[in-house]
Amino acid sequence: MSEILKKNVELSFAKEENFLDWNIVLKRIQENFGKDVYESWIKSIALKKEFNHYVILSAPTRFVRDWIVSRYADKILDIIKTFKKSIQRIEFSIEETDTKSSKPDPFKKSKPPVFEDSLLNYNRFNFDNNFENFIVGESNELAYTAAKKVCINSSHYNPLFIYSSVGMGKTHLLNAIGLEIENSKKVIFISAERLMYHFVRSIKTNDMVKFKDFFRRANVFIIDDIQFLSGKEAMQEEFFHTFNALIDKGAQIIISSDRSPPNLDRIQDRIKSRMAGGLVIDIQPPDMSLKVKILKSKFQQIRKNFNETSELTDEVFNFLASEVSSSIREMVGALNRILAFSKINKKAPNIYECKKILKDFIVNNNSNAVNIESIQNTVAAHFNLRLQEMLSPRRSRSLARPRQIAMYLAKQHTTNSLPDIGRKFSNRDHTTVIHAVKKIEELIKNDNEIKQSVIDIKKRLFNI
Repeated sequence: MSEILKKNVELSFAKEENFLDWNIVLKRIQENFGKDVYESWIKSIALKKEFNHYVILSAPTRFVRDWIVSRYADKILDIIKTFKKSIQRIEFSIEETDTKSSKPDPFKKSKPPVFEDSLLNYNRFNFDNNFENFIVGESNELAYTAAKKVCINSSHYNPLFIYSSVGMGKTHLLNAIGLEIENSKKVIFISAERLMYHFVRSIKTNDMVKFKDFFRRANVFIIDDIQFLSGKEAMQEEFFHTFNALIDKGAQIIISSDRSPPNLDRIQDRIKSRMAGGLVIDIQPPDMSLKVKILKSKFQQIRKNFNETSELTDEVFNFLASEVSSSIREMVGALNRILAFSKINKKAPNIYECKKILKDFIVNNNSNAVNIESIQNTVAAHFNLRLQEMLSPRRSRSLARPRQIAMYLAKQHTTNSLPDIGRKFSNRDHTTVIHAVKKIEELIKNDNEIKQSVIDIKKRLFNI
């Protein structure tokens, strides 16, 4: 009896192990990606360790690792999951070989410690967001010219501060600068939110010395969305000293934001003063001709990357450019929706069909008066409340629910960030906004009264 039990246990373990055959996985990857991609990039990676829920793959250089992560990692994971469903993620380790890589690797000199390796995972550039793909017009020409200039003559404009509303191409320009100079200089490109994450993590792990040293060794320091440091006093203190250290050694600093330095809320005056001391440039909303150029460029990019065969008329491009006007990002989102319709129906849509497909885009973008203030006033009026009452710290349901609805609508129908919305509601934290949005989304599904209130407020807000 014990022998039978033993065999059953052994059989059970054999089933559970179900180890990946990496050669078979590579064969499937080659079939999916094609010979050129496989030979250039995938062939050089190997399965180092396999666990129940994730695998560790080795790459010969950091450059190869970053390229694979930015372009192929999700698809590789999907292929691995066809062989072992329990695998949920991929991790990479760097195992440099003696053979020189044909691809440049700016961090190849020495293997960084774990702290730096963690940071460099987020120091990747999007290869599609380069200068060649940035469509230049009157509204962004100065920002484009300045961005090109700092690539040639570092520290000429220091810092370079680029600001605009959401979706106008700030991050694209910052990314393009990094791509242009990453092989000749040590470039650090990080978002303010990610910088904050590593700052807090360094405090918890007693790694602040490494944190300081890492950023202050940069030749070019690029930080995106600086407005997210708003109210974070300890982080601002560290940023101030890092800023000064980099300027003193002649490093180039490039910053982006959704507003100009003097208009940044809850940022120390001395930081605003230093950011305003270089070249401050804004990107204006694009005019009609530039929007059409951007749409056509994105269309060609999509066709090339995804082997699309769809065709769109100039009439459709002009319609998109004139009707979807809030941001370039939303305009490209509208284009993707049109292309999805074209692919499903195997025909290019006419203007009438475009209007139907983009009904919500057009409603939202034609309502220029819709902003956080108008939403707050409309919600307060709907519930017969005074605005100050609704924005007060009181938490009674009669006030909290309208307040949450107003936050939900602000998130849905404005381009303001979560911290911005929170500030407009008596300086509440962005996590309060997230909670409000989730709560109202849940109530809309389960509470007909709340659902009807939201519908009525929208009708009043958009005059429909």
